[in-house]
Amino acid sequence: MRILALDHGTVRIGVAVSDELKMLAHPVEHIAPDPFPEFLERLKVLLREKEVELIVVGMPRNMDGSYGEAAAKVRAFVTVLREAIQVPIRTWDERLTTVQAQKALRQGGRKGDTRDRIDATAAAVLLQGYLDSIAS
Repeated sequence: MRILALDHGTVRIGVAVSDELKMLAHPVEHIAPDPFPEFLERLKVLLREKEVELIVVGMPRNMDGSYGEAAAKVRAFVTVLREAIQVPIRTWDERLTTVQAQKALRQGGRKGDTRDRIDATAAAVLLQGYLDSIAS
């Protein structure tokens, strides 16, 4: 069984998945959030294919730890998602995941990466943070 992470955005939702040992996160793809039924169908396919036991959704927080408008959108997204699927969902602090993803891609020699790759990599950064926290 694996853990899947979603990095929620208004244009794209980055997706990453853990290995079976839940030690390493791997970027998978991005999914357009709209129309929601199509997003949900693709997510359900990934949940089955990857044998996912938990979904971790990035919760945006301000640098001072407070929650803003983006967090309210993610909370609403998670509420709808919980009604649509049976897999447990938890949120995880996603501060600076996109910055870390961009840095990792640059350090890996990836120039001119698209937003799609950055979104999936940001989901992997988010997931790796979660995996590291449960390993300790």
